[in-house]
Amino acid sequence: MEKLITDAAFREVISGGELTIVVFKTTWCKDCHFIDPFMPELIQQYEGRARFYEIDRDDLPELCAELNILGIPSFIAFRGGQELIRFVSKLRKTRDEIEGFVDKAIAVNEAIA
Repeated sequence: MEKLITDAAFREVISGGELTIVVFKTTWCKDCHFIDPFMPELIQQYEGRARFYEIDRDDLPELCAELNILGIPSFIAFRGGQELIRFVSKLRKTRDEIEGFVDKAIAVNEAIA
């Protein structure tokens, strides 16, 4: 998963016509590290249907404040610069829950296409 380190890079990747999912994390978050082992396989599973990027909340605090990123990891799906759907909870996220979110994001994306 490519890491975005600037506000401009974030805005560029979400502005396209493809479904883009951005995962907001930090290096100190235990729940963020919990998802690391299965994310590469999950990303491959959705290849061609969604693009995935990562942002460290501590690297871009102003952007995260603008997007109201309070809990981490947070998942937000974008298309054409607009937020479609987000997955945020205070509980640790399982692979099944993340897959459910991605499936919903794909469905919303297809519904507005």
